[in-house]
Amino acid sequence: MAARAAEATVEMRPRRRLRRPRHMRRWLLVMPPLSVMLIFLVFGIFADLIAPGDPGHTNVLARLEHPVFDGGTSEHWLGTDHVGRDIWTRIVHGARVSLIVVAIVVPGAAIFGTTVGLVAGWRSGKLGQLLMRYVDVQLAMPAILFAVLLGAALGASLTNVILILLVWTWTAYARLVRAEVLSLKEREFVLASMAAGASNFWIMRKQLLPNVFNTVVVIMTLEIPIVIVAEASLSFLGVGAPVEQATWGRMITEARNYLTQAWWVMWMPGIALMLVALCGNLVGDWLRDLLDPRLRNLG
Repeated sequence: MAARAAEATVEMRPRRRLRRPRHMRRWLLVMPPLSVMLIFLVFGIFADLIAPGDPGHTNVLARLEHPVFDGGTSEHWLGTDHVGRDIWTRIVHGARVSLIVVAIVVPGAAIFGTTVGLVAGWRSGKLGQLLMRYVDVQLAMPAILFAVLLGAALGASLTNVILILLVWTWTAYARLVRAEVLSLKEREFVLASMAAGASNFWIMRKQLLPNVFNTVVVIMTLEIPIVIVAEASLSFLGVGAPVEQATWGRMITEARNYLTQAWWVMWMPGIALMLVALCGNLVGDWLRDLLDPRLRNLG
């Protein structure tokens, strides 16, 4: 009787739902934004194959054609702008411009800012204070105003855009890396290396840099959408890439006068910019949770 009662009790217990492992849930959540960023990468690299046409080719007879899902033709399946340029071709080639800017600005700012942060944190005397006071002055300036002033002074070109964004973005790395180094330099393994007579360069290269590497990678990931939006903002304000280059920001600024007449001219590049910026932030947050041991076991 006792055995039957135990079996009945077991049968009456509600079955526990099988839960996916935590890392599986995280991968499932990050796959959509990761896919969008991969598509952006493919567009930038293979723009000439995906959209072989000339993004600057005009055809006044085909101006403001509707996209294919709004009564247009398959020849221009995302429609055309006010001078008859194909919007799909311009969006794809605009992704290439954004990718070029990201591929140069993000690693360049990371290398320079990390170097400054390591030196300022390790040599926290007059040299470190001088470096960080410059960082504070630059961070105190309104970012977009600072970029516009540099753009107006240097002129509109893709090279100048890259230089402006390099000057603008390296300070984020320097500030965070310095904070990490100030904490690491008091740790036992660093003090032991100093007592053993290791040089400053060896300690920074072998012990400090590997310990701040995860932080730098996370900042780089989070800076990707910031750089893309900044490049689009400079083009929108007329101090970005030259007029002949197709960029998402310039497409949006050229479409302002046709928003009520042809909604797709602004919405298509705007959606592309929004998706890449949003998904870049989501991927950056996921990577931060993955690399930070304090956040790895949460959620």
